Amino acid sequence: MKNQDVKSEVVESEKSVSKLMLVFLIPLMLSNAMQSVGQLAGSIIVGRALGVDALAAISAFFPLFFLLVSFSIGIGSGSSILIGQAYGAQNEKRVKEIIGTTLTFTFLVGIVLAVLGSIFAPDILRIMGTPANIIDVTVHYARILFVAIPVLFLYFVYTTFMRGTGDSKTPFYFLVVSTVLNLIFLPILIFGWIGVPKLGVYGAAYATVFSTVLTFIIMIVYLRKKNHPLKFDSSISLKMDGTLLKLLMRLGIPASINMILVSLSEIAVITFVNGFGSDATAAYGAVNQVASYVQMPAISLGIAVSIFAAQSIGANKFERLKEVIRSGIMLNYVIGSVLILLIYLFSNQILALFLTSQHTLHIAEELLVITLWSYLIFGHAQIITATMRASGTVLWPTVFSIMAIWCVEVPVAYVLSQFTSLEIKGIWIGYPAAFVVSLILQYSYYQFVWKKKKIERLVG
Repeated sequence: MKNQDVKSEVVESEKSVSKLMLVFLIPLMLSNAMQSVGQLAGSIIVGRALGVDALAAISAFFPLFFLLVSFSIGIGSGSSILIGQAYGAQNEKRVKEIIGTTLTFTFLVGIVLAVLGSIFAPDILRIMGTPANIIDVTVHYARILFVAIPVLFLYFVYTTFMRGTGDSKTPFYFLVVSTVLNLIFLPILIFGWIGVPKLGVYGAAYATVFSTVLTFIIMIVYLRKKNHPLKFDSSISLKMDGTLLKLLMRLGIPASINMILVSLSEIAVITFVNGFGSDATAAYGAVNQVASYVQMPAISLGIAVSIFAAQSIGANKFERLKEVIRSGIMLNYVIGSVLILLIYLFSNQILALFLTSQHTLHIAEELLVITLWSYLIFGHAQIITATMRASGTVLWPTVFSIMAIWCVEVPVAYVLSQFTSLEIKGIWIGYPAAFVVSLILQYSYYQFVWKKKKIERLVG
């Protein structure tokens, strides 16, 4: 009877964690979806109204932009771990100190990257093999977004702060605001409505900048009006705390390096793709748009698991970590499978939203079939990695991720696309190969090393 009672308590506890995680996850997934809607709308409008070359120009720039924002994403993930642990320990003063240090540091880094990105964009895009017929447009498009990077960074990290305290709803509300503003600005700036100059493809870049900056301002005002625990006021000192900055670097730099190397791998991949012409580049952009939606549950679950695990560690509830992992893995396979099945069933109709060329559409559809299923494996690895990162274990998970990308994905993509009859299809086989290897490496380390470590909170 006692064993049955214990099992019953474990099942109920797991249900409780799954329910809490799902409640947190829904706004987070909707946030990621809303964040992509603006990009998707831009791709549909640009692709159908301005043509394949205009869409290819945006697609060619995306890996470079992702490379630059990767640093803020990594630092944001590091700060969310610290905030989660401090919040779990109910140390409000420490939470505010983490916020101030992170804001100042990311803003300064944003300024440096904005300047360097604007100066070297033409050279980098040429090295990437951007097709000659779109490079000038891509450079101009890139420079518009580079200028706004410091403010974009502040917006990105502030939303991670709120999620670190378990608030996924407020960031969602403001992503709705940002998306609505973006959808309003898009046609006005692209087509030159209501007396605004007609900006064409550059209107999509300006729409992203204006909507994000305006949303950030509205969010700061809203948090003050509502007296939100994370409102920006005099209690948040922008002076960087040396001890916290070192801890933030310890957590954030490996995550940033990982994101940067992921971005560089995408640059390598698009260099391979560009060799097959602008139709292939446009197909790559279309597949990436769809794949970004498939990644959302996995990435969102990784964030949710990291925050739940960090708060559990901060509150010294270490026994809860197993429940967090089980719930995350279960939700990954349930949600991911449903989404992937729906996209497989309606892939032609979905891709046709922003591709008018039948040849390009055929390329994109084949690539989607090859890679889509493997994002379930990607999600499983994300959850294992997120749990280890929440405890401060970041080095080896980062090393394994880099190995999977640069020792598997890129070489497989290169060899199969350049030296076999698969051609462009070979590029996409690299993704599932990398995801499988990553899961094997991450799970082996988790099972045989991490589980034997003593887990301690980093801040309190």
